[in-house]
Amino acid sequence: MSKDAVDTAGDASRVEGHPTPADAGDAGYSKDLKPRHVNMIAIGGAIGTGLFLGAGGRLHDAGPALALAYLVCGVFAFFVVRALGELVLYRPSSGSFVSYAREFLGEKGAYVAGWMYFLNWSTTGIADITAIALYTHYWSLFTDIPQWVLALVALAVVLAVNLISVKIFGEMEFWFAIVKVATLVAFMLIGIFLLVTGRDVGGSTPGVGVITDHGGFLPHGVMPVVLVMQGVIFAYAALELVGVAAGETAEPEKVVPRAVNSIMWRVAVFYVGSVVLLALLLPGSVYSAGESPFVTVLSKIGVPAAGDVMNLVVLTAAMSSLNSGLYSTGRILRSMAMAGSAPRFTARMNRNQVPYGGILLTCAVCVLGVVLNYLVPSQAFEIVLNVASLGIISTWVIIMICHLVFVRRAREGLLTRPSFRLPGSPVTEIATIAFLVAVLGLMGDDPEVGRKTLLLVPLVAVLLVGGWFAVRRRVSQAADRELTGLTERP
Repeated sequence: MSKDAVDTAGDASRVEGHPTPADAGDAGYSKDLKPRHVNMIAIGGAIGTGLFLGAGGRLHDAGPALALAYLVCGVFAFFVVRALGELVLYRPSSGSFVSYAREFLGEKGAYVAGWMYFLNWSTTGIADITAIALYTHYWSLFTDIPQWVLALVALAVVLAVNLISVKIFGEMEFWFAIVKVATLVAFMLIGIFLLVTGRDVGGSTPGVGVITDHGGFLPHGVMPVVLVMQGVIFAYAALELVGVAAGETAEPEKVVPRAVNSIMWRVAVFYVGSVVLLALLLPGSVYSAGESPFVTVLSKIGVPAAGDVMNLVVLTAAMSSLNSGLYSTGRILRSMAMAGSAPRFTARMNRNQVPYGGILLTCAVCVLGVVLNYLVPSQAFEIVLNVASLGIISTWVIIMICHLVFVRRAREGLLTRPSFRLPGSPVTEIATIAFLVAVLGLMGDDPEVGRKTLLLVPLVAVLLVGGWFAVRRRVSQAADRELTGLTERP
């Protein structure tokens, strides 16, 4: 992206006479996130428990065709982040898509966007602490410790870290991402070495024969590949963190385009490349939902210590995801609280400019995950993964709807689009929305978990409607205060 393009992107705003609206929730934040932090947050968002843990069970169910599922979902995920990136350059905000929903869809749109995102990350947090407990059980030293105890300890540690400051958060995510990327690269180099040398891996000779001798590219047919789509969407769920982090960096117009544009090759290399390698090294039937597929491979090559190291790394990835979830929901809830659609205490910030109220609320829901790990430890991860998928699919749909309205207003001359744009509008947005809705509908073909998850949709809808009637008066009062403030400004 040229300097002129960046400058044009940074100057994007409403045309004269139509000033860009401010988000009251953006006040009070530090701008301590550096470009390297945001870039690595984008990378870290693309590498998490969805790949490190979730890929094992999905490889078992769908086989090598899982790589195609990751590629297709990755393309649509890129469209979503590209649309969000354009909105960020139009107006950076820590409230991110909730703030844009407020501008383009009204307060009801912002209310739905915010609480569905909260549903996503609070349940993702449950998935993360479940993953951490599962990873820790890999070592015999912790086998006798109940899964729920390990989950509670993990939650307490990450909560303490997240409340310190955004700079510490950024630094931790930077190094978490470095570890994840370095480990994946190392694993891929090991996998390529095994393929080239033909060394035995758990009784199998690596290569195309591993696929052809065990049912081919679609060993269980097309339907299992379709059914794992919601899990694959979950794997990409943290990519929108770039939009939230942009509100706490000094130069979003320079940082965001680079971070967004690099997402596509990360998907191709880290997700598709890793899954192809895994499929070439061992049959899908060898992998399982209870163990990271990378740990499975490294253990099979007769180097137990390698499995231990890899398990430590994937445990770090789960901690990183949990850390990011607390960070993002804290900012989103503060934006909502300032508009009256979230509890007042979630607007509170500590002296380190961290919105601790929202972070604590998310943490409270994660405690329910500790209970889930106590009641159904074997099913906890898959249950919350499907519920989290409801939240992320709705969030992505809202982002694309916001972008459609944004483009329409630009065509009406009410605002100016930045030069960094989502290509193919409005076809791209409509195709993405249709794909996401189809993935949601396909959950119904999974009788064990997916269908039960869809039955939650009416319940979530009822809760949202009831919640709106409870907060609408406060939302109206907040809007009146904002309007009064605007009319009194010189």
